[in-house]
Amino acid sequence: MSVLRGVPVAGATVVVTGANRGIGLAFAQEALAQGAAKVYTGVRDPSAVPEELAGATPVRLDVTSDADVTAAAEACGDATIVVNNAGLFTGNRLIEAGDLDAARAEMEVNYFGVLRMTRAFAPVLARAGHGSFVNVLSVAAIAPTAFMGGYSPSKAAALNLGGIARAELERYGITVTSLIVGSVDTRMASHVEGTKEAPREIARTGLAAMARGEWTCDTDTLAVESRARLARDPVRYEKSLGKLLFAAELRTGK
Repeated sequence: MSVLRGVPVAGATVVVTGANRGIGLAFAQEALAQGAAKVYTGVRDPSAVPEELAGATPVRLDVTSDADVTAAAEACGDATIVVNNAGLFTGNRLIEAGDLDAARAEMEVNYFGVLRMTRAFAPVLARAGHGSFVNVLSVAAIAPTAFMGGYSPSKAAALNLGGIARAELERYGITVTSLIVGSVDTRMASHVEGTKEAPREIARTGLAAMARGEWTCDTDTLAVESRARLARDPVRYEKSLGKLLFAAELRTGK
């Protein structure tokens, strides 16, 4: 059985959520650089789009808003690639947090946001006869990552969502590629020490994986190494992630 291939970026119409900075900004820039016919940048405030995206079309898009997502699907009715990048990391614990607000907020953006976008844009891509979703996830999706509280479960849920969406949508010529992202030089990882990948490199790797029709792609060195450690000894790897929770507390004094 042949593998369904994704959409070439050149000539495509691309929607990127959370496009105002970091990885989302990089995806929009890379799509423009690779010759996309049009790039829609989903941002909460269209008046504040960075100068680097002068060639893109801003769209008001809060992925936690049903109204925004529905309006975006109507405004971007020619879309053929959707990059679900918008994400939230609150830095709170999961069990010992004072309440459930942070975990709910992370699940609302990182899981339900992807689900809203997929449900809204699947008919758009189906009308085109082909299309691709690219879901920007995390190494925290492949193993319980204690120091990332509700973020890790929300990304794990989004990883499973991608697999289910792929099974439902492939008959319409739609592919779903889940990106497992490690350490990237963004604001979210400003406190992280060590080597960090450039956001544009993540975007290039992710778009290439999408075009090949890959189901899942480990986008950088940390992601590849994490996958290998998980495969060798899942229990030891999970324990090492648990220890990092307390190491972070010692560094911050919290």
